[in-house]
Amino acid sequence: MSTRTTSARQVVPWRRLVMLIVLSVALIASLLVGTLTTDRSRWIPELALDLEGGTQIILTPTTTDGSEITQEDVNQAIEIIRQRVDASGVSEAEITSEGGQNIVVGLPGEPSQETLDLVRTSAVLRMRPVLTLTTNGSGALTPATVQAYDEAQASASASAEATDTASATPSESASPEASASASASPSANATYSQAELEEQAKRIADADGDGVLSDTPTTTPENASDTAWITEKVYYESLILDCTNPNTQSTSADDPAVAVAACGSSGEKYILGPAEVEGTNVTQATSGYDSTKSLWVVNLELNSAGADAFAAVTGRLVDLDSPQDQFAIVLDGKVISAPAPNAAITGGKAMISGNFTSDEAATLANQLNFGSLPLNFEVQSEEQISATLGSESLTSGLIAGLIGLALVVLYLLWQYHGLGFVAAGSVVLATGLSYLIVSLLSWTIGYRLSLAGVVGLIISVGITADSFIVFFERIRDEIREGRTLSAAVSHGWHRAKRTIFVADGVNLLCSIVLYFLAVGSVRGFAFTLGITTVLDLVIVLMFTYPIMTLLVRTKFFGEGHRFSGMDPAALGRTPVYRGRGSALDRGSKLAKETRAEQIASAVEQGIEDSESSSEERATSPAPKKTAVATLDARAEDAALVVDENGHRLSLAERRAQERRRAAEGAADSDAETPESDDSATESKEEN
Repeated sequence: MSTRTTSARQVVPWRRLVMLIVLSVALIASLLVGTLTTDRSRWIPELALDLEGGTQIILTPTTTDGSEITQEDVNQAIEIIRQRVDASGVSEAEITSEGGQNIVVGLPGEPSQETLDLVRTSAVLRMRPVLTLTTNGSGALTPATVQAYDEAQASASASAEATDTASATPSESASPEASASASASPSANATYSQAELEEQAKRIADADGDGVLSDTPTTTPENASDTAWITEKVYYESLILDCTNPNTQSTSADDPAVAVAACGSSGEKYILGPAEVEGTNVTQATSGYDSTKSLWVVNLELNSAGADAFAAVTGRLVDLDSPQDQFAIVLDGKVISAPAPNAAITGGKAMISGNFTSDEAATLANQLNFGSLPLNFEVQSEEQISATLGSESLTSGLIAGLIGLALVVLYLLWQYHGLGFVAAGSVVLATGLSYLIVSLLSWTIGYRLSLAGVVGLIISVGITADSFIVFFERIRDEIREGRTLSAAVSHGWHRAKRTIFVADGVNLLCSIVLYFLAVGSVRGFAFTLGITTVLDLVIVLMFTYPIMTLLVRTKFFGEGHRFSGMDPAALGRTPVYRGRGSALDRGSKLAKETRAEQIASAVEQGIEDSESSSEERATSPAPKKTAVATLDARAEDAALVVDENGHRLSLAERRAQERRRAAEGAADSDAETPESDDSATESKEEN
């Protein structure tokens, strides 16, 4: 059974070391693949705004209902923008308020166009039914489209049905955009000025010819999908709306109670009915790949109110013809998606599928998640900014970290000799793995290293060194107590690991709390501190302890070489180290055990000497006296260490006790001298 136990103990250290090597190789291979498959090196982490610079956008929020902006509105806007930026994969962004009204957004590096659009959008998310859809000729009115419209109206008026058509609502009239494709006007490339455009649009939209654009439906709509919602005003706004320009904003007021004209993400032109589901009804939206459909999809969840409204809407739309069977998702006056339900959707969960790429699905999910903010944003300025601290600060921080690392290594070598090389190797390994992990996270999740994050990495050197000091001092204390070097490593680890686990657990808990409560660069500090704390546990468990278990089997460490840091003669059997893991607090029990061991050892030595020669024992009692004398001498030496109650004596107390013993010995010798003289006198008298 003992042989099996020993073999198991020999396998564990190698197993842990192999696992650590495999993890390290996988980490390095990942960064190598990233460097070879992308257009930049992945060995260097991305830097944050304070070290690299980036883009700064100043926004002025305005309410959709014209009310006054409050500080609460600004704070809500900042939180929504921060959530959007974090969800887009950009970290270390700085989002603050300026003057109580403006919002300053600083994005590090070169943010993508999608991220910039997420910041600029006003985040008013609503879901509306589609009333009309124009995909061809979706620009504003031109002379060609107006000519085609007039020709169509003149041709229609010559027939018997033209009378009914002329008195119909604008939505039933021939669309100028739709008629443009049938016209071969030579002035197809001509455009109107803004005044001419508005004049022509007003003439076409004014169905009753009274010169006033009505915003009231001619008949009472039955539901939100009724085309009666298309008033003269909404029709006019759709005519002047140019959806071929990607920067065009809707001219309709985003009133949830009326129909609006809006552009789609691909240049489509919509007229939409009143909003039936608000963005505040969306509780969660996620993107993913549906293997059954082989498509990227967006999964949508609604609260109870939104689920009821969504069930009613989809149940109505499923029976309508295209395009009125579509349900448009409108963000900041622009249609970001217009899916058509194939059945009534109940339960508050829906899945939007289409020809999405992974990025498009993720962007739509982010827009649904963080699209509910009743504010519009006006972009006051957008410019590139330089680093607030710059490369000099980064260089200074790295130099400070290297100096600190060198000092820690020198201290470990001075204090622990051979053990110091083990500690130094562990610190260097932990530092290197920390850098590789930060580089990998920078590539995979967009993490950016700020100066505060660099500080977190530097502090981790002290945390790692502290764990080794606890372990090594525990080993030394076990050696001082008289254990063998192999047993000292095993017992020292089992006692020290509890302290290490508690210390790292407290650090990890603090970093987690700080990460969720803080913002900006402070979160970067908490992030790196948490990573390095977990890495400290990995290094201690998978490198330091296994290495010590293997080294103690060598001659240099196992026999306690004077430069190994584990020399029992240099450490002494009496514990002298005070601090974490000290063995001085064992109390009187340890002192009594030490005294008993010394006396027992003296007795055994005396017995061995007395049995060495039976003939000498028969002729002379010297061996017995020697054994007794040795026992007394060792007992007296033990008395100099502990008192009669087993309490350990201080150095001053031991010296005082030695002086008392010396004085008692002198007094005894003086007392014996007269007795000797008297004996001699009596002998003479007898003679």
